[in-house]
Amino acid sequence: MIIKKKMLAGIMGMLFLLANTPGAEAYPVQYKEQFYRLFHLHYVQYPDDTMENIYWLERAVKADFANPLYALARIEDEAQWEKYRYLFMMHVNLKLIEQYLFLGNKWNKRNAYFYNAPWKEQNLESLETAETCFRAALSYWDDAREWAEKALDRRFRFINLRNVQFWEDEAGRIADKSLDYEKTINRELTLLQGVREKFQAMDENTY
Repeated sequence: MIIKKKMLAGIMGMLFLLANTPGAEAYPVQYKEQFYRLFHLHYVQYPDDTMENIYWLERAVKADFANPLYALARIEDEAQWEKYRYLFMMHVNLKLIEQYLFLGNKWNKRNAYFYNAPWKEQNLESLETAETCFRAALSYWDDAREWAEKALDRRFRFINLRNVQFWEDEAGRIADKSLDYEKTINRELTLLQGVREKFQAMDENTY
């Protein structure tokens, strides 16, 4: 998707600089689980932190799984291994949605106050960036739902994976629609468009 590529171009540039910082330690990272472990939340989430997380999560989506011995859950048979892979992919897609929402909210404007008229264009640009992030988040929702549906197949009904029970809870919430990012993101996009229209109607030379 074009939106993903645009966002990731900037992210990859930032990570290139980080990777080439003097003193940065190099170690082989090639599997999904390894990239996922590099994802982390900060007490205060700055945009650079969020973009770094998006980068690692995107790498996790594209990489191969490690041997089941190194999975994030205890795997004892092929059925558990199959369910684990579905849940992992669902969870990573959900985390990508969350990170893009975090990023979008850094630029989102909840209100168009009349005294912001002199900065109309800057506010419109900020809203455009927020919308790009929200639409990127939305692009991961279908994948998350598809992986959740696979993980909830009747074949896995009596398989409970220790250490990643919360992933199973996420799949259940998607199934019963108590977790519906499509609804949430579309609501945000509708509100954003309303604020945009108010800014567009302003005369920036009035104040």
